[in-house]
Amino acid sequence: MSKIELAEITDLESVVKIINACAADLISKNIFQWSEKYPSRDIFKNDIESNVLYVFKDKSKIIGCIALCSNKDLEYKDVKWLTEDNKNLYIHRLAVDPKFQKKGVGKSLMDFAEEYAKENDFNSIRLDTFSQNKRNNKFYKSRHYVQLCDVFFPMQSQFPFHCYEKIILKP
Repeated sequence: MSKIELAEITDLESVVKIINACAADLISKNIFQWSEKYPSRDIFKNDIESNVLYVFKDKSKIIGCIALCSNKDLEYKDVKWLTEDNKNLYIHRLAVDPKFQKKGVGKSLMDFAEEYAKENDFNSIRLDTFSQNKRNNKFYKSRHYVQLCDVFFPMQSQFPFHCYEKIILKP
C-alpha cells in the first residue's frame, strides 16, 4: 500500500538518505545536479517545518519526496512566466530512491502535485530542472510543461537549469 503524505520531522533521516543516494546516482551518470552541498539536510528540515515537503511511502518506507512551495525564489525574478505572479505553485526537490525509479513514483508525485494545485486554486505550477538531466527534461515535457528560459545556480553548476511552467485548468 502506497500513499503520499506531509512529511514529519521523524522522516528527515530517511529523506536525507534518499537525497544522498540520488546525488550519488546522478554523479555516476555524469549529471552534476546535486552534491553534498545541495540539497542539504537543513533545507529538508526547513521544508518539513514549513509544511511543504511531502513523502511517498510504500508500506511505510519512504521512497520519494517533493516540496510544494507557494513562495517565488529570487532566482526566478527575471523569468518570463506564462502566467502572472499570482497563486503559483513551485516544485522543488523531487526525488525518488534510485532503487525505486522507473516504477511510476515520480509520476505519482507529480500527479499529486497537479491535483494539489487544482484543489488549492493555484493558477500554474512552476519548476526548474538541470539542463544536463535529459531524463528529467523529457519527463516534464511529456507532462505538457512548457520550457521557458534558463536560470543559473553557480554554487551547484556552471550549466543552466531550464524553467518550466504548466497552467492549471480549474475543474
